[in-house]
Parts: sequence; C-alpha cells; structure tokens
Amino acid sequence: MTIPFVDLKAQYESIKQEIADAVTEVLETRTFILGPHVAAFEKCFAKSCGAEHCIGVGNGTDALFIALKSLGFGPGDEALVPANTFVATSEAVSMCGGRPVFVDAEEAGYHMDLADARAKVTARTKVVLPVHLYGQPMDMDAVRGFAGEFGLKIVQDCAQAHAATFGGKPLAEFGDACCYSFFPGKNLGAYGDAGAIVTNDEELAGRCRMFANHGRRGKYDHEFEGVNSRMDGLHGAVLGVKLKYLDQWTQARRTNAGAYDELLAGIPGVVRPVALPGRRHVYHLYVVRVRNRDGLRAFLSEHGVATGVHYPIALPSLTAYSHLGAAPQDFPVAGRLAGEILSLPMYPELSREQIEYVANLIRSFAGNA
Repeated sequence: MTIPFVDLKAQYESIKQEIADAVTEVLETRTFILGPHVAAFEKCFAKSCGAEHCIGVGNGTDALFIALKSLGFGPGDEALVPANTFVATSEAVSMCGGRPVFVDAEEAGYHMDLADARAKVTARTKVVLPVHLYGQPMDMDAVRGFAGEFGLKIVQDCAQAHAATFGGKPLAEFGDACCYSFFPGKNLGAYGDAGAIVTNDEELAGRCRMFANHGRRGKYDHEFEGVNSRMDGLHGAVLGVKLKYLDQWTQARRTNAGAYDELLAGIPGVVRPVALPGRRHVYHLYVVRVRNRDGLRAFLSEHGVATGVHYPIALPSLTAYSHLGAAPQDFPVAGRLAGEILSLPMYPELSREQIEYVANLIRSFAGNA
C-alpha cells in the first residue's frame, strides 16, 4: 500500500466540476485580481470565522506582516514568537523591522510557554504572536490575560487552524487579528499561494486593506506607501467552492484523528497528541512523538507511507537567527520536540484501512525496537 502525506488529487476529484465552473466564470469575466469572487469569499470566510471583516491577501506570511504593520509595529519593537513553528511567523516580525523574541514550547500542546514569555517581556515588547499549532488552539483566555497585563497586541497565526475554536468561541473573538494561510496543503487551501486577515476591528481592517493594495483607497488615491499583496480572482473562486466543504472535511479529519488515537494506544515509545479541554482541534497535522523518529520515518517510507516533520529545527537554532545569539539549552522543550516529532498522513479522504496500515507498521517497528 502507498499512502501519501497529503492527497490533494482525491480532494480535487470530489469537487472537480464545481472548480471547473468557478474557474471558467473568472476567465470569462476576466476578474483576475480581487473582484467579485474574492469579495464573495471574504464575506463568507469572515462569517465562518465569526468576524466582521476579512481581507484577502497574497499569502499567509503577508497576512501576518500586513496585520503587524497596520497595528503600528515597526523598527525597535519586539514580538513574542514561539520557538516551535514555521519561520513565516518570525519572518513577518523581521519584515516590519522588528525583533522576534523566541519563547520555548510547553509540553502539553507544544504551544508557546507563557511562563517563559513572561520572563522575556521588555519595554520594547509590543505584540504576542500565538500560533495555533497543528490545528489545536492555544489557551486564548490565558493569552488575553497575559497581553492585557503587559499592554500587548495579539496577532494570531491561524495558518493551521481553519475552523478551530476555543471555549466554543471563534478565534476572531480573541485579540486584534487572525491571520490565515491558504497554501494548497492547508485545511482550506487555494491552488497556489493566498492568505487572509480576519478582524472585528473596522479601523484595522481598513488600514490592512489599503496597505495590501499600495496604500490606496481609489485607483490612484495613495494615502501612504503600501505593498502589493492582493488575492487573485482565481483563488477567491476556488476558495469559495472549497469553503462550503470545510466543516465536512474538518469532521473527517477529527474522525481520522480519533482512529489514530485508538489504533496507536498502548504502543511503547509512541506519544499521541493530546486534545486539550475546551479546544476544537482541527488536525491540520497529526503529530506523534517517538524516540527513534528518524528510524521510524525511514521504516514507514520503505513500506510506502509518506510522513513529515513539523519542525526539525527550532527557530532560534536556524542559521537565519544566529545573530540573536540563542543557545539550544535556552529552549529545552522545543529542542526535544525537534528531535522526536513525526507527522503522520492526515487528510479528509484518508480511509480507516489506510490508518490501520500505518498504525500496524508503527506497532511492528516498536515491537522490533
């Protein structure tokens, strides 16, 4: 049996005609950048997020960058960023001229450890950037309390958390902005790069929309210098189709995660992900921890199972951040995670038979080890 890490072809085949119709409409109307398909998607996605405003942009990294810039974050400012996440989160901080201050992970959900974050707040700290890692929301009550104590803005990285909730509430109810990626492999993915900023702050939404469109209101009415980060009409049309299926796909992911939980239970040396109370985990990734991660990964590959590692190097240990002078011992949990985490195949179309095959291979590997 061969099992891909993500099967985008299976998803496409299930909605092929709808996608073709949507793309044809864009081509016939020649609404290639922004336009009615993007506007319709923005309206529907904002509603699905429980928010008033959605601004479609070029990609998820730009969403973070534009939100930060529009909140006034800039040179000399610092932002608290988790050590265990994708580099886009910290990149956006640096793109603004600010300094990312890395925070170690906590053991339960692998999110930012607020105790470590507290020790790193300075007079220059302006923003906290919680990442809802692997599709499980961080404790946003705790984040909101922490941010309020120090007068910080909250910009949420929701790139892996489409349709996730905390305490039964949409993530847009917490903080200043939620930033989404629609990279093709995400829970809600375009057919190329795209992203969005979601907020309930009307003034912030207006600034973000202008900044993403060359700082203008009308075609040549530029009030300030911005950037060019606009969602393409084709992506808006595709996402509009796929958004209708997001709840269905999310439930399938959650069902598949439950099957993994059941079938991996009791295997020595395998730590399953923990679904924390009050969170709607949407399982962008199903991540286990194993001591001999690289050995297991090679074994699964030999038997036709593709896997991933998210993420093999903690951000403070990347060459890109060597100038910050961080030492591995400063981030002990993130460092351990980097050597132990393994992402198993996870997508809505994954079958029970495929999950059983993966689980049996893992059990076999653990038994031989």
